Amino acid sequence: MNRPNTDMPAPKTQGTGTRRPDPYRLQTGALVIIAFAVVLFLLVQARFLLISLATAIVLFALTSDAINFIARQRVGPFRVPNWLASVVALALISAALLTLTSIILTQVNTVLFTTLTYTDRAPEALAAMFAWMGEDVEQAVFNSVRTVEVSGYLRSLAGQAGNLMQGTVLVILFVGFLFAERIWFSTKLTNFFGDPAQAERVGRIVGSIIHRVNYYLLVKTLVSAVTGLMIFGLAQIFGLELAVAMGVITFILNYIPNIGSIVATVLLALVAYVQFADPAMTLAIFLIAGAIQFVNGNVIDPMLMGRALRLSSFGIIISLAFWAAVWGIPGMFLSVPIMVGMMIVCSHVPALRPIAILLSREGLPEDEGDIPPAPESRERAARPSSAFAPDPDELPGEPD
Repeated sequence: MNRPNTDMPAPKTQGTGTRRPDPYRLQTGALVIIAFAVVLFLLVQARFLLISLATAIVLFALTSDAINFIARQRVGPFRVPNWLASVVALALISAALLTLTSIILTQVNTVLFTTLTYTDRAPEALAAMFAWMGEDVEQAVFNSVRTVEVSGYLRSLAGQAGNLMQGTVLVILFVGFLFAERIWFSTKLTNFFGDPAQAERVGRIVGSIIHRVNYYLLVKTLVSAVTGLMIFGLAQIFGLELAVAMGVITFILNYIPNIGSIVATVLLALVAYVQFADPAMTLAIFLIAGAIQFVNGNVIDPMLMGRALRLSSFGIIISLAFWAAVWGIPGMFLSVPIMVGMMIVCSHVPALRPIAILLSREGLPEDEGDIPPAPESRERAARPSSAFAPDPDELPGEPD
């Protein structure tokens, strides 16, 4: 009699390619997405406050090293007190910001008033640029431009310009409180990390960020000022009514990487064409202004900047687009300093170093060897290792 077959088929084992997703990774990814959405929401909702704070931090960092340098100088037996250097720096920053804001508001008002006078003839002038494409195209362009509600855009621009003075006052307040707190930064770092060596390393990383951002801003200011003066001279030679405004606008827009110079050149050409309605003169102004922007932005600027930033051009465009979407025009000005800080921080965190590699120009972000070395023990008694710390002689003493 045959015995029944009791052999059970062996269970099929799943291959490594059909492995189930790890629930922990899914949870972590979901939390990262939620955290990013929350941070993005807060960035948008509190943008006026955060823009003012970011600008104040940049200005504070720009003058902190200068204050430390001045406070260490001696004139015979006398030395400039650190608090006096801070007060003088705050007064100079306040005067410079208020003066620059007044100039910008004055030029904005001039542009708005002149734009209103050009509103009637602007549609005809712009439509005439397409006359070579036929009468139908010219008429279509004229009808399209005439339907644009210029007054609405002007009211919006005037409103943003009015907020500029409020932002300037808020920035001055933030800078003042940062100067008042600067004597405790090194102590706070040490107490926060609980390790003097780690706190010193973080201070050196912050110092590296400050050094690179300061160098970028100084070079950018120099190149933008020269470009603005050259554009002003060009507009004066051709007799543009908005020569001063075009020079100031060019100076400001050149702080926006890559696209700022393009916008300034196109805007200059449009103003020239609306005023003169002469294609040949407009083309000459456009070509000369384009040559000025190209030489200053693509030859002199990289030559002076050198390898100080090490930022990828594509990364700059992504950062520019992101911060423009989050903070608008102010975000475009702050995109490069924020990106510099992000790249340096990511380069010193092992888990985030791949991000720094993507943001760097040649895939070679900053490493430990690029951080300024710590001061020697003899120098440490005479100067602080942190970029924010003041002269040690002026630190408050311990209570008895």
